[in-house]
Amino acid sequence: MNRIGTVIVALIVLLIVLASTMFVVDQRRYAVVFSLGEIKDVYNQPGLKFKLPPPLQTVLYLDKRIMTIDNPEPERFITAEKKNLIVDSYVKWRIIDPRKFYVSFKGDNRLAQDRLTQQIRSALQEAFTKRTVTEVVSTQRDQVMQWVKQKVGDEAAQVGIEIVDVRMRRVDLAAGISDSVYSRMAAERKRVANELRSTGAAEAEQIRADADRQRDVVVAEAYAKAQQVKGEGDAVAAGIYAQAFGRDPQFAQFYQSLEAYKATFRDKKDVIIADPNSDFFRFMRGSGGAGASAGKAGK
Repeated sequence: MNRIGTVIVALIVLLIVLASTMFVVDQRRYAVVFSLGEIKDVYNQPGLKFKLPPPLQTVLYLDKRIMTIDNPEPERFITAEKKNLIVDSYVKWRIIDPRKFYVSFKGDNRLAQDRLTQQIRSALQEAFTKRTVTEVVSTQRDQVMQWVKQKVGDEAAQVGIEIVDVRMRRVDLAAGISDSVYSRMAAERKRVANELRSTGAAEAEQIRADADRQRDVVVAEAYAKAQQVKGEGDAVAAGIYAQAFGRDPQFAQFYQSLEAYKATFRDKKDVIIADPNSDFFRFMRGSGGAGASAGKAGK
């Protein structure tokens, strides 16, 4: 019985020793094997692994998943305009080199997060001091996050950490200065609007002046051309009149007298005081004068 008990105890001890030489690596973790306090191997592939029994070799597991640093309280930063901003941000990070990570933080995630938090805070403050409120809030917000990620990522890579992402969820002005900033922004927008309206009014006035000038030029050119055509027409008409009147001078005198009568007596109310025997009325007197001869010539 004593021999059987001894065998059973030996078997149990052997099983315990064998079990201590085996360990399972989960796909979500790294396994760092230490041999007398020094890193012997690092396993990042899942599966059943073997080692020497403790205390010759021990295993430390490190999480390889993406972890989040989320500050419980927003932080205060100062911009280039000396304005206080309240920023709520978070960081996504993970371990990529277990050896460097253990050497730097002894495998403690809390120490790593504290260091990353300080680096992120310092990088954000540096980025904000170079930019205005408008640039941080709207125009250059993505550039700030990318710059912080790059800057902190270069430093984190030296301790075996990768910065996956840096995000600012909320960027607000500190209480007490929001109203003054909004008022100044409204005044600036109003000034720009007035400047644009003034510029538009000046351009509109210039356009109207150019249009009036072009209209005057077109009207003047048209009037000059019309006068030229009219002059040419009058010249042709005068030539025709001269040619026609040259054939019968008495008829020409008679026609001219009729035109004179027509021009003189345009209105029934017109009154003329003259000698009835003047040459002006010689074509209106009897049939024995020049009017008769003109009448015969007309026939």
